Amino acid sequence: MDLLNTLVDKGLRRESPTREEALAVLATSDDDVLDVVAAAGKVRRHWFGRRVKLNYLVNLKSGLCPEDCSYCSQRLGSKAEILKYTWLKPDQASAAAAAGVSGGAKRVCLVASGRGPTDRDVDRVSDTIRAIKEQDESVEVCACLGLLSDGQAERLREAGADAYNHNLNTSESTYGDITTTHTYADRVDTVNKAHAAGLSACSGLIAGMGESDEDLVDVVFALRELDPDSVPVNFLIPMEGTPLAKEWHLTPQRCLRILAMTRFVCPDVEVRIAGGREVHLRTMQPVALHLANSIFLGDYLTSEGQAGHTDLEMIADAGFEVEGAGEVTLPEHRASVVRGGGCGSHEGGGGCGSHAGADGDSGCGAHTGDGVCAPAPASTAPRPSEEPRTDLVAVRRRGAGTDLAPNA
Repeated sequence: MDLLNTLVDKGLRRESPTREEALAVLATSDDDVLDVVAAAGKVRRHWFGRRVKLNYLVNLKSGLCPEDCSYCSQRLGSKAEILKYTWLKPDQASAAAAAGVSGGAKRVCLVASGRGPTDRDVDRVSDTIRAIKEQDESVEVCACLGLLSDGQAERLREAGADAYNHNLNTSESTYGDITTTHTYADRVDTVNKAHAAGLSACSGLIAGMGESDEDLVDVVFALRELDPDSVPVNFLIPMEGTPLAKEWHLTPQRCLRILAMTRFVCPDVEVRIAGGREVHLRTMQPVALHLANSIFLGDYLTSEGQAGHTDLEMIADAGFEVEGAGEVTLPEHRASVVRGGGCGSHEGGGGCGSHAGADGDSGCGAHTGDGVCAPAPASTAPRPSEEPRTDLVAVRRRGAGTDLAPNA
């Protein structure tokens, strides 16, 4: 059985690929990328059909962060000319959330810059959550406030939060290269706190920071072990004024391979195309919907996305449908435990948190039946794109924190 057929078979059984197989996906050639997409698409459709979940970001507090994350335009020392403002009031935030919901979003993500919330900040966000739920109790609310202290996740859940986001971003071995003001272990601890409080955990990565294939596989396997319900895959937006402004390593084909590898490793999890899809996938965005079952609608935290109506047209034209408010995103075996203490109690077959098969087959080092050459090299340097597309990076000047209508 060739590599792709093996990966499809494992994905349908919720079994993990081997590390060598995951590396082999990233090592496939551009000529074979549509074969990879077709294979991973079978896994995506098996667990999620042709539904696309829409999420909407509300930046509650922008800029002036004391942390030094080198990828972030809100970081300490950032010279990026982004919007800077302090906490939105609950009515302002709920109005922004309502715009996203009216555009088709079923989840609102409340984000605030900073190392982590104070207890007063948790009170502020709790008031905002309640204001959003009063408008529409069916809206899912995900908070993303940084590192959590003991008891804060529980308070957010009591206020009505459904989920908490905190990304691992990159591999443990290279984490210190992008951030020095907190540790990889700090991030893992916050994801575990969200799980323990009964919140649906959301944790993902950023690709395009100069990492190797090994780093990408390491972080995705680490995410599988943490067992989040949602894995956002961000593609670095190289913002002027940040240390990584010159990092343009991604091509549309590489982005597709990264999404496919993530789908194979976490087959029954909500895989979300997050920041940077317009910048790096560009006209290949509709193809990526065959891999991911979730996207952000409209703009991001400090940068602009494509028009909200364009997102909706793209989904329809590609033959997909927007997931309705009454539909359950996750497969039944995961959804049944989301609000009961996380999702770490999957039944047989190896859930997203177990490494079933990780010690099995040593990978595929030969040409597969689909004509895909699938080596597993010791190290693979990403191929840079021909020209940086700085024309596609626009600072957000509308929506939250402004007097202009949001893009939704």
